[in-house]
This record gives sequence, C-alpha cells and structure tokens, in this order.
Amino acid sequence: MTVADLVDVLALEHELFPDDPWSAGMFAEEVALPPESRLYLVAETDAGDGGVADSDIVSGRDAPRVHVMAGYAGMTFVPGGIQADVLTVAVHPAHWGSGIGSALLAAMIKAARDRGCTEVFLEVRADNPRARGLYLRRGFEEIGVRRGYYQPSGVDAIVMRKDLLH
Repeated sequence: MTVADLVDVLALEHELFPDDPWSAGMFAEEVALPPESRLYLVAETDAGDGGVADSDIVSGRDAPRVHVMAGYAGMTFVPGGIQADVLTVAVHPAHWGSGIGSALLAAMIKAARDRGCTEVFLEVRADNPRARGLYLRRGFEEIGVRRGYYQPSGVDAIVMRKDLLH
C-alpha cells in the first residue's frame, strides 16, 4: 500500500466500517512508518472482471484501468519482538468468498514468520461471522473478549491468536 492507494482504501474503509472507519490521517501515518514495524498490502483484480462496477472506482475514474483495488490489509510488528498484530483486513463485497481475504492474511502471516515472530494476534468484531470464520480456518484461536471495544457502536471484540511455531 502506498499513499496513492489511500483514496480507494478510504472509500472501501467507509463502506465496510461506517461506524468506526480509520481516518485519512491514520492511514497516511501508518503507511509512512518503516517496513520493520508495519506492513500494508493491497490486493488488486482485473478492472474488467465485472466484480467492481466502474461507478465504485474512486481514484482515476476517467483513466483507463487495468487493475482495481479488491482489498487491503495491515499488520504491525513489535520492534525486536516475536509478536505481530493484524490491524485490518478489508475486501470489497464484490469479491467476498473469492479468497482475497485469505490471500492477504496468508501474506501477512508469512511476513510475520519471515521476521521471526512466533505468534500473531488480532481483534475481530463479534458481529462479523465472515471474518471470524476466516481467522478460525487460518488457525487462529479465540482467546478472549474485549467488551465494548468498537466505538461508538459498543460491539465486543473477539481476541484471537495464532501460534506460528506449530
């Protein structure tokens, strides 16, 4: 992910997380951090695949497009540590069930392993069974609940962990 991706990222962020979207400033600060501490990925798909309507393309709408953003994900790495945290995973609804979320998550888990991390943590909304299912299928275990974590909605967060040693 680069600053040039942020228009499309923010559009999808607001579509998927209308109650508590990250701001443009938050994303800009995150992607500017050194790669030793952060990893942000963008998944693209062919523009002509019919998955994303032309009217849903935000940046460069009038330019010929070969690829469009289908999703994004972000992870933080504890400096000098052995832990990583999934910060966000988002996939355009037109691509739900196509494996994009799984591919983004797999790429982040590989990056965590490559950096010597032994475990990955994340929080997922309790009211998001699709994401919870993805994380469970990818080997995460539910280890706790953070009551009222997501604001202003007050939705609980399910805390999950994946052991990278086994």
